[in-house]
Formats: sequence, C-alpha cells, structure tokens
Amino acid sequence: MPVVFIPALLRPLTGGASQVEAAGETVRALIDNLEAQYPGLRERLVDQGRLRPNVSVAVDGEVSPIGLLESVGPESEVHFVHAISGGSR
Repeated sequence: MPVVFIPALLRPLTGGASQVEAAGETVRALIDNLEAQYPGLRERLVDQGRLRPNVSVAVDGEVSPIGLLESVGPESEVHFVHAISGGSR
C-alpha cells in the first residue's frame, strides 16, 4: 500500500503521524481514502476539484505536473508539499 508523507501543517489531522498508508491508484483516489481515515484532509489539499495552488504532490520522488490524475503504485511514496512564501527584500 502506498506510503503518504504528511507535512507538519497537516499532522494534527493524522493524530501527529508523519506518514500513513492509504490505498489509491491515483492521487485523487488516495486523497479520497485519506479523507475517510482522516476527515478534513481533503479540504486542506483540494479546492474545486484540483490541488490547491499552494500544494504540489510528488510521487516516487517526481513532482507531478498532472496533480490529482497522477498514477500511484502499490509501493509508491507520496509527498504533499506546501509552497513556502514570504521573506523580505
């Protein structure tokens, strides 16, 4: 089953777990299954049927250009990465 690495900002939703397992053949299906286990997670990752603009997903070390449609294998590692903003001139 794919291993999903949970960013620090989302860990309160997973009881503090930094990685969890969830089934799914696509990132969309994976998020749906994560939502069943950890309510509220989908809302933090998806908006209007797409990954939020500040969220990227990497499957097996490759950042996906197709987001929710990206295939996930049974032994995949999936990372959700939040964009970092801010700073000063």
